[in-house]
Amino acid sequence: MAVAAAKYTTGFWINTIVIILIIAYLVYQLYLYWKRGKISTQLDDDEFRAGMRKAQVIDVREKKEFDAGHILGARNIPYSQMKNRTQELRSDLPVYLYDQGRTFSGRAAMLLSKKGFTQLYILKNGYQRWTGKTKKTKY
Repeated sequence: MAVAAAKYTTGFWINTIVIILIIAYLVYQLYLYWKRGKISTQLDDDEFRAGMRKAQVIDVREKKEFDAGHILGARNIPYSQMKNRTQELRSDLPVYLYDQGRTFSGRAAMLLSKKGFTQLYILKNGYQRWTGKTKKTKY
């Protein structure tokens, strides 16, 4: 009987810890969503296209994805290199960010915000749903 009670107690604590970790992860994701909304503005295709001529358009995907196709006029600064390459961007001009969806562009916006950038915009549906002009790099 004592062994069965010990197994029940151990299982209870393992389940409790797993539930706490899941809740902590969800709270963290909500925090990131809230933070991204405070520091950046999400734009749909038309809004992005309308303002991109007066902005720095940055594709935060890796070079291989960028070369396979990107928004015409965009520069490639992969998120993995963003921390070391922020000096390539002007903080007095708007920065339009995009990736395949919006995960890495949201992270890039948070990084740039910490570096003093205030005019940060993210393509709402990412490159995967972009309907404007694109370009592929010749291999």
